[in-house]
Amino acid sequence: MAKYSRIAVIYGSDTSEWEVSCRSGQFTAESIDNTVYEVYEVFARFGKWQLAAYRKKNSQRVEIEESARPNIDKSDFSVMLDGEKINFEYAYVMQHGTPGENGLTQGFLQILGIPFSSCDSFVSAVAFDKYSCKTYINNLDCVKFAPDVFVRKGDSVEAFVEKVNSTLSYPVFVKPTNGGSSFGVTKVKKSEDLPAALEYAFSEGDTVIAEQGVSGRELTCAAFFDGRDVVTLPQIEITTENEYFDFDAKYNGKSKEICPAPISEEESATMANATKGIYKMLGCKGLVRVDYILAPDGLYFLEVNLIPGMTRASLVPRMVKTAGIDISDFLSTIIENS
Repeated sequence: MAKYSRIAVIYGSDTSEWEVSCRSGQFTAESIDNTVYEVYEVFARFGKWQLAAYRKKNSQRVEIEESARPNIDKSDFSVMLDGEKINFEYAYVMQHGTPGENGLTQGFLQILGIPFSSCDSFVSAVAFDKYSCKTYINNLDCVKFAPDVFVRKGDSVEAFVEKVNSTLSYPVFVKPTNGGSSFGVTKVKKSEDLPAALEYAFSEGDTVIAEQGVSGRELTCAAFFDGRDVVTLPQIEITTENEYFDFDAKYNGKSKEICPAPISEEESATMANATKGIYKMLGCKGLVRVDYILAPDGLYFLEVNLIPGMTRASLVPRMVKTAGIDISDFLSTIIENS
């Protein structure tokens, strides 16, 4: 017997990732078991939350024209549909970026007492910021961390460049601390290119890090709670014809994802243990994906994704398929155990 009947899938965001978020949310909504749950798609952007589509049990999806979309009542997380008040019992959060990954949506849901799929507001806020997350988990001995330099908008650019030059080795990756999908990221090979890279990163947020590049193989591992324990999915190695795994590589077919990753059993176990350790250290729930670089001297942490992509081209659906798990069953596991 399912805990919930009416599921709201929230997608859209206030950042550059909003279109990817819509694709993730729509794929998630169509993949949720329609024989068990009613699914309602909530498009949320810049504070305007509206019902974009819905699917009753054992029925076809109904899309609502943009001009006719009813507003979500945020006082109790409900909507009026054809004269009936629909109270959502559970939220599957698929908002990449602000406000879905930094804890704001989670805080709203927590205040209302609505259960949801992702980590709580505190964990989301810590993990969403790359610098804060590294600082929070840097005492874990199961993974290494590349050195970095932190800078806030308004700080001296000259001082930032000088510190990067004196403490890091090129190439370095300059990136906003609170973004995703590689927006605002630049691979910098020489000092004179740092100011432009910094300006680009600041277009996505007010805090930035320059992180020393680590040469190795890019890998990723996802973990979730299955009702008994934290378990991991088959790992993926990512190769790309681009210089790194940027937006073009992620979403425009300029990469190759090999699943399961062609690594040794020992390397696979190390990554699985590191992912479980990070999951438990942060206090995660639901589905989380952690990205790494496997270098000659060990496994390096890149970032944690608390709301990993769920488009048709995304990594987690590929992992789920490789594991031999039906995607609807997988989503039901997340819903019933988060």
